[in-house]
Amino acid sequence: MAAHTTNYRTTFIEVAEDCPVDHAEEPPTGEKPTIAALHYRLIAEQPYGRTSDDVIFTTHALRQGIDPDDAAAREAFFAKGQPCLRSSPLGKRYGWGLDHDEEGRVALVPRESEDYTLRAADPAVAHTRAMRSRRA
Repeated sequence: MAAHTTNYRTTFIEVAEDCPVDHAEEPPTGEKPTIAALHYRLIAEQPYGRTSDDVIFTTHALRQGIDPDDAAAREAFFAKGQPCLRSSPLGKRYGWGLDHDEEGRVALVPRESEDYTLRAADPAVAHTRAMRSRRA
């Protein structure tokens, strides 16, 4: 059976239409890190260093007490489809665009930045939006 993937290549995920902030915010970190905080940390500490699959599985592993390097656990996790980074709170709530390079590695782009404006207008990459929090 083929493994599912959440990876995008040469794609820019713009913030959701109903994102409540006009400047990107770092998600709050608490005693038990939220999905948003883990996604933020994993991407921010290594821009273009991890794929979406890496971020999503590592987040799952850390929250479940699984070794993020456990290949069998990763294979089992991706044996069924998983939500991609379009569903991440980073683009839905915290104002971060997600830029995927040609190898599927991801970096954060704050929505108020010139970089965001340029990427959002770039015809050389595919464009999609983070999922809305509420129905239109």
